[in-house]
Amino acid sequence: MLTCLQQLAHYAYLSELKEDGHRWARQITFVMLVQPVTFWLSSQTTIRCMGSPFRHEMKKSATYLLCALALLESGCYRPIGPQSVTRDRQLYAGSLSDSWKEQTLLNIVKMRYVDPPVFVDVGNIVASYSLVQGINATGNIHPNGTTADATIGGFGTYSNTPTITYTPLTGNKFIRSLATPLPPEAVFSGIQSGLPADVTLFASVVSINGLKNQEATLHGISPADPNFHRMRELARQIQVSGAVRIFVKKEAGEEMVSFASFPTQNITPQIQADITEFRRLLGLSATASEFKIVYGVNASNDQEIAVTTRSILSLMQTMAAQVEVPDEDLAQKRAFDGFERSRDLPGIVRLMRIHSGKSVSPDAFVAVRYRSTWFWIDDNDLESKQVFSLIMMLFTMVDTGPKENQPVITIPAH
Repeated sequence: MLTCLQQLAHYAYLSELKEDGHRWARQITFVMLVQPVTFWLSSQTTIRCMGSPFRHEMKKSATYLLCALALLESGCYRPIGPQSVTRDRQLYAGSLSDSWKEQTLLNIVKMRYVDPPVFVDVGNIVASYSLVQGINATGNIHPNGTTADATIGGFGTYSNTPTITYTPLTGNKFIRSLATPLPPEAVFSGIQSGLPADVTLFASVVSINGLKNQEATLHGISPADPNFHRMRELARQIQVSGAVRIFVKKEAGEEMVSFASFPTQNITPQIQADITEFRRLLGLSATASEFKIVYGVNASNDQEIAVTTRSILSLMQTMAAQVEVPDEDLAQKRAFDGFERSRDLPGIVRLMRIHSGKSVSPDAFVAVRYRSTWFWIDDNDLESKQVFSLIMMLFTMVDTGPKENQPVITIPAH
């Protein structure tokens, strides 16, 4: 009876040993996967049994343990490379987006203080991961006795070394590209692609067929022509209705030219009235179906739309005039007069709102600190966010050319 009880107890002990082996192996693999430090895990188990009848079970139990460790090490472990792609792409994309927004807002604020803007591009991001791991298991069975022993050990080293390369955007070609007016075809192609016509014309156009937009200078904001804001309002209504089409085609002896056309079929009476008023404000033909878009102040005939566009620097200065700066900075002439001095004039319309204060709003869409003052755009100010996003998209249209012989700053981020 005693022998049977001993045998049953030993079988239970062997089952517990086998389960412990699985648990140890899982713990070793888990630690090597998630801990970003060098570690050493070592444990030793001494197995005791009574008499030779249990040696067969001892051998089988040791075999279970070694197989469990081998399987967990080779088959149940997922490599870190594929798992890091989704996580890293989202994190780096978010960081690049936030950095780009902050750099743009900072340069707009600096221009309000007549401080030259500086642009730094992120050239490359190289994220390198390494994981060195090892595991071992040994066991000894003594043929003459009742004692067997097993030893389990494991180690691993994990490292993450991203390297980020920054390229300051400088040089004659880059500066000229910032000061060069945007191509009219780029502006109108953006409208055709879905950019709001009223906001795009307000932000990027100096004049269209002689109708002058409001302009920001060091002496304040000059108002727009009385019909300019009405014209861009009509352009938005016509755009939403789908009653305008902007396309590009090649004329004889010329490069690719942009055209705008107004369909005459399936148009509601209200939209047809808007198109008629739009033609009248711009001095366009009442019967022509296509109008050529050219760069210039005045159209040469009633079938042309002459557009003078802003450069990126001019657009940023226009936005800089909307920045709310501290009163003491205006009083001491540290910043030029902006919207706050011209808002009561007829024809002056706010383009966007950039707040300022000693502490940043917790509901900021983007915020930067400059001269001990926080500047930000509210996250619930959709119109300002739309205009701010527009300049970021227009900036990508600037042809900066190849960045040859540019200084490069490489910073390993450990």
